Amino acid sequence: MNDKQRNAMARMQQMREDGCVLTSEEFVDGLLPVRPRDAHKGDFGRVLILAGSVGCTGAPALAANAALRAGAGLIFTGVPKAVYPIVAAKLDEPMVFPLPCDRAGRLSRRALPQIMDRLAACDACLIGPGLGRSKGVLRVVTAVLENAKVPVIVDADGINVLEGHIDVLGQAKCPVILTPHDGEFRRLGGDPSKSERYRSVRALAEKTGATVLLKGHRTIVVGRDGAYLNTTGNPGMATGGSGDVLAGILLALLGQGIAPTQAAAAAAWLHGAVGDLCAGSMGEYGMTPTDMIANLPEFLK
Repeated sequence: MNDKQRNAMARMQQMREDGCVLTSEEFVDGLLPVRPRDAHKGDFGRVLILAGSVGCTGAPALAANAALRAGAGLIFTGVPKAVYPIVAAKLDEPMVFPLPCDRAGRLSRRALPQIMDRLAACDACLIGPGLGRSKGVLRVVTAVLENAKVPVIVDADGINVLEGHIDVLGQAKCPVILTPHDGEFRRLGGDPSKSERYRSVRALAEKTGATVLLKGHRTIVVGRDGAYLNTTGNPGMATGGSGDVLAGILLALLGQGIAPTQAAAAAAWLHGAVGDLCAGSMGEYGMTPTDMIANLPEFLK
């Protein structure tokens, strides 16, 4: 952490609510790394996305495009072979590759050798958006957590398949970031009710050793490096695909070397802030996750 980041963090300690530091634009600016003039694409993170299935081809595309707009240098997007042509047609800059899948179009354990090879060369990983639930998907999620040496975001169906298998999280050797909405949080044993929300997030973070980002009207982030409360965002973001955008932003920040808990807090702020920008210009009814991705650079200048 450089002097700029330390100063921003020190100022943020003055603003707390229920034990959480309130995030702000100043907080995010203090975390974003300065880009050297002689940089190349490898300097800004090699990130891996494992997402998608038959019927869920938008999730990997949204996550990959959000990571691109959030500054990731190289984006590798692994999808089931059954949907590869569809996802590849949606993405130009991120690199897409097909993986073995079952008859239903979900990732198979046969994909693991390719996944492990890719994972070994990456700086961060996102697993879960649109994967569906199956024994094969569970095996893939478990293997990634068991073998990764870089931060791993477990999102959406990556969380859902761990229902009843939460012990896997405590055995992970890598930093883990969980990004549940209320329903997924319940599947992990949490209580998202207003009265227990913060306490339950902290309990899950302590139990699993993971950073937990509980999405909602006031997103809460708790990890080993602190607790944060986000105050950006609006009801227009409550639509399918919005969480994929958040996951992609977070992946890009992790790939650029920001620590997991702070990266999660910064991603939540950026996600909400660009949502507020879109709501202000086009209204909460008509805004889309794609609009949010397109406007994200306004906050990363």
